[in-house]
Amino acid sequence: MLLIAAFISLVFLYSLVSRRLEKTAITAPILFTAAGALLAIFPEAATELVLDRKGLLLVAELGLVMTLFTDASRVSPGMLKGHTNLPVRLLSIGMLLTIVLGALCAMVVFRTISWWEAGILGAILAPTDAGLGQVIVNSELVPQRIRQALNVEAGLNDGLAVPFMMFFIALAVAQETHTGGAVFVRFVVEQLGYGALVGLVIGLLGGWLLGLSRRKKWMAEPLAQLGVVTLPLACVLASDAVGASMFIAAFVAGLATQVGFNEVGKHSVEFAEDWGQLFNLFVFFLFGLVVSRVWAHFSLVVVIYGVLSLTLIRMVPVAIALIGTHLSRPTVLFMGWFGPRGLASIVLALVYLEGELNLPAESIIKQAVMATVLFSIFAHGITALVGTRRYAKAITPLSSSAPEHETVAPAVEYVEDA
Repeated sequence: MLLIAAFISLVFLYSLVSRRLEKTAITAPILFTAAGALLAIFPEAATELVLDRKGLLLVAELGLVMTLFTDASRVSPGMLKGHTNLPVRLLSIGMLLTIVLGALCAMVVFRTISWWEAGILGAILAPTDAGLGQVIVNSELVPQRIRQALNVEAGLNDGLAVPFMMFFIALAVAQETHTGGAVFVRFVVEQLGYGALVGLVIGLLGGWLLGLSRRKKWMAEPLAQLGVVTLPLACVLASDAVGASMFIAAFVAGLATQVGFNEVGKHSVEFAEDWGQLFNLFVFFLFGLVVSRVWAHFSLVVVIYGVLSLTLIRMVPVAIALIGTHLSRPTVLFMGWFGPRGLASIVLALVYLEGELNLPAESIIKQAVMATVLFSIFAHGITALVGTRRYAKAITPLSSSAPEHETVAPAVEYVEDA
């Protein structure tokens, strides 16, 4: 009970001073990660972590499932239109190049890692985390178009990274076990295909029922949130029953629910801002505890890769993806730097490790992910305030007609049901 007691106490204390901390460089992920690391001085904490491993992994998985569903449900069609649309560029060219460059750098830095294992590492570290950059996405100093682009990218790239990670895992396992295409085909059908099907069915059916109840005025407004929250949980149960990916199911369900219930984004966001945040903070708390036990063993090459992941591997793909948008150099650098790695990478790494695949480079992947996320939590957290101010100052000379100031569709469009 030491872990739970310490976490609950910290959440209470954080709530008391949260407004004061918003004006400092101490972000919630920094605070909870540091607290988890300090807890490692108690042997009981490490013992509880080992005994409750499966339960803690379930909490982390549920946190990511909720995040994927919420992020997908917030996306409106207008956000992904136009040839100069920034989220589309970041989620297509930018993300694919990030995975490829991440794998290439892993091959160069670690040398003994295989192509498919390098791909696993690249996919795990491809998603960004808007939670680590709340100062940026909420700051009026940053143009709305830039804030929304980074927010939408972080909201969708975790769901898009899941099939890439599983794809590389299937290829790596097939190579190690010499089973050829049988394992790969089974993986595509069960994990990806069944996952998408489960999400589509639950999303469409659940959305239709919620929309019908809303139109008929059968549903009490305060309880709409409960109905929405059950959908990603249903994805978890259904996916477990058929051997599908709960993450892909939740992501697809978030998109599909909008067809029948266009207010799903509002209600899922309400949940995410309250109870969903507890999941996220708990993951960072556990991450601090786990990483404190291994950071002394980080090798030089692991540190080098972590630095590359936050700089070259992120910034070059972003710069290439933004070619033709006519954004200023400060904007390209700003968007390239603020691609923090956090919750999604932690949970994807846990899911990979829980599979107990025993691939040769498993230790490398684990340490590289932990080092990168640890560096990101502190580097992006500490530079968020000062970076935002410097960026705002750098773009002050731009005219109101500059690409940075173009109007964009709102993150979520809510229209009252007839």
